[in-house]
Amino acid sequence: MTVRFSRAAYDELVAHGREGAPREVCGVLGGSNDVDSEVREVRRVENVAERPHSRYELDAAGQYEAMSAIERAGDEVVGFYHSHPNGPPRPSGTDRAEASWEEYAYVIVALDGAPFVGAWRLGGDGFEAERVTVDGLG
Repeated sequence: MTVRFSRAAYDELVAHGREGAPREVCGVLGGSNDVDSEVREVRRVENVAERPHSRYELDAAGQYEAMSAIERAGDEVVGFYHSHPNGPPRPSGTDRAEASWEEYAYVIVALDGAPFVGAWRLGGDGFEAERVTVDGLG
């Protein structure tokens, strides 16, 4: 499967990661889920983890509001995102252990060097990598 970002959503995702560094940032992604996922909206949610430099936890009320706003706009929740300000450009052991939303995209913005945006989907066998594309980028 592919997770396709509008250019504006991709730019917002990377900007949020950079603005929040060195802490991890997080949020909810809105758009559509057909054969592939299309991300048109990035909704920031406060990271309330005790150690936000190395973990993330979406504020429950903020997550609910973000998901509700996406649905009120006529879109679907595509998935969730968080940043890895110092890498790695893949889910960490903690990310794997704490993931619980099956069939949603988990997007990671790694900022150790040039920005890297990767996506994985949680299924019965754990995370599976997905292709990421951005409208307007080569």
